[in-house]
Amino acid sequence: MKISILLFTLFAGLFFWKATSFKTEQLKYSRVRTAYLEKENRVKSLLKNKGLDSKHLEIFIRAFKSEKCLELWGKNKTDEKFQLITSYDFCTTSGNLGPKRQEGDLQIPEGFYHINQFNPWSKFYLSLGINYPNASDKILGVQQRLGNHIFIHGNCITIGCIPVTDDKIKELYLFAVEAKNNGQHKIPVHIFPARLNEQKLQALRERYSTRQTLTSFWQNLKDGFDHFENTHTLPKVTVAQNGSYMFH
Repeated sequence: MKISILLFTLFAGLFFWKATSFKTEQLKYSRVRTAYLEKENRVKSLLKNKGLDSKHLEIFIRAFKSEKCLELWGKNKTDEKFQLITSYDFCTTSGNLGPKRQEGDLQIPEGFYHINQFNPWSKFYLSLGINYPNASDKILGVQQRLGNHIFIHGNCITIGCIPVTDDKIKELYLFAVEAKNNGQHKIPVHIFPARLNEQKLQALRERYSTRQTLTSFWQNLKDGFDHFENTHTLPKVTVAQNGSYMFH
């Protein structure tokens, strides 16, 4: 009898834990509640226009530093390909084209990342953290001085993050909460120096002709850019021992 009661208590506890969803936890914060109050109808409208369901949503974020543009892509879990939902302008930027290689260089990272933090009490209203430094950064960057705390956030100031204003972060954060709540544990974020078509890459090669390491890095990024651009599906990304990305 005691064992039965113990098992019942255990399963009841597991059920309650599962029922307390990520979205429920996020809604405990006033800024997240405000985001839903102000942006939920627009988010639903954007999804409906693409035939997407918030209860089955997965998202992908792609950013271009030269164009100061952040794209939001989405699909239903059962879909193969992503669709472009909307895009947001960078409110401002910092640093130059090229990857982040050390703390304090003001650079916005370039490479293949994912959201690893939701911050509902950010200094910049709401923020989504990316997993910089990733495995490639840890090989190619300045050891012991890589820096961290890179976010997509509100407001209009930056020293290496991507600000999109308070208004737009409310919307983007809501999309991310919905996707995470649906079980998308890693929301991919790909950051490029520019839209890496052949014309743009050639322009970068000419502009940075004396920096072979940098242009070779961008050529490596282009392989990942091309995979998604041509298929609207995400590549599986791994990192070689020399720090370069490999796509499968």
